Amino acid sequence: MSLIKSISGIRGTIGGKPGDGLSPIDVVKFTTAFATFLQRRNANGKRLTLVVGRDARLSGAMVDRLVVGTLQGMGIDVIETGFSTTPTTEMTVIDRHADGGIIITASHNPKHWNALKLLNARGEFIDAAEGNEVIAIADSEDYTYTDVDQLGQVTEDLNTIDHHIERVLGLKLVDKEAIAKANFRVAVDAVNSTGGIAIPRLLRALGVKDVVELNCDPTGHFAHNPEPIPQNLTQIADTVVKEHCDLGIVVDPDVDRLALVCETGEMFGEEYTLVSVADYVLQHTPGNTVSNMSSSRALRDVTRKYSGCEYAASAVGEVNVTTLMRKNNAVIGGEGNGGVIYPELHYGRDALVGVALFLTLLAKKGMKVSELRKTYPDYIISKNRKDLTPDMDVDALLKKVAEKYNADKSCQVSTIDGVKIDFEDGWVHLRKSNTEPIIRIYSEAHTEMRANELAQQVMAEI
Repeated sequence: MSLIKSISGIRGTIGGKPGDGLSPIDVVKFTTAFATFLQRRNANGKRLTLVVGRDARLSGAMVDRLVVGTLQGMGIDVIETGFSTTPTTEMTVIDRHADGGIIITASHNPKHWNALKLLNARGEFIDAAEGNEVIAIADSEDYTYTDVDQLGQVTEDLNTIDHHIERVLGLKLVDKEAIAKANFRVAVDAVNSTGGIAIPRLLRALGVKDVVELNCDPTGHFAHNPEPIPQNLTQIADTVVKEHCDLGIVVDPDVDRLALVCETGEMFGEEYTLVSVADYVLQHTPGNTVSNMSSSRALRDVTRKYSGCEYAASAVGEVNVTTLMRKNNAVIGGEGNGGVIYPELHYGRDALVGVALFLTLLAKKGMKVSELRKTYPDYIISKNRKDLTPDMDVDALLKKVAEKYNADKSCQVSTIDGVKIDFEDGWVHLRKSNTEPIIRIYSEAHTEMRANELAQQVMAEI
């Protein structure tokens, strides 16, 4: 059993003893702590309102009831959205002028995980310092529930996904007419979560009449490992070819990550979701871009094609990306795991806006997806991991790796987030995961052989 408290929220496995996993007691404790955190920052003493949404995983309804009841017990009004997506919940916080929100989802983790992702009044994840404050409140149990006359009220809004789609269709760079004229045939794999509601509905609203639905029933019984990476996507790859589709679309359970499949059944590459969308956005609105340190150099290369446009890399974590995007006034950004952040709509990874912008680009280019992929710089990322054990001093280990490569004048070392070693022809990034008890070891180069070589070189040092 695992309970992880990090910048990505309070995440754990369902079951077990309190403190060992995400038990009902832990759900109540951390929801209470978050409510207390918001109330302490509520300078004018007004009654607070929070948005609560969830993905379709099996424990979602149980956790949702615990969260909503706890917020009521804290005297906070709740807008209950039921089945939702992370970006939809973020948009609802903004549109309803709420004071924050909680999305109940463990994102790409398997079905026995769940999590509380905590949002501020801007519909964005709270930052590390704020998260630490919430954890401190939970640990201290320094909070008080309200009396019966001040209990929070619950309002249902089950149309938030439709409102989200309307906002996406209203974006200037989304061309519904061009998409409809292209007569795309699109396959969708939503891993039996809420993407099965949102993505087919979005496609039809964009004028895509021919949608092949795969695992789109939001039962929470994930049809395969829900992380949208190539080894988990063989079913949709086969379906795209068999059904003669122009494109395959895959989302994770909370619909903030977008992976694409070419008409050949080959992966477009989750790193290239952001790269292609950024290319389209920069053509029409030149500006700066941001991704995290574990994302492909391809975004940097595409950004520099456009005069006066600059690229920057942040620490891993959506809140770190959005913070740097605001600082650099970026017009597009995100993470190389298929997470597109388009500030014109909101500062959050959003597969719906990614789909709409990508289909517009594809329709205007008049290319096949595989042909479009060939227009971008070719990089290969090798993704490795090492499971952590309680006796490992990971920080000391990473410090030693950094010291060794700092002495090597042929490379550059950054310790902003773990250790990233930039070589002339590639890079290696080592960091502790925010969501799992592992060290992630990512490397990138122009060939798979060289990417693996760089990874093995650094792993041998470990």
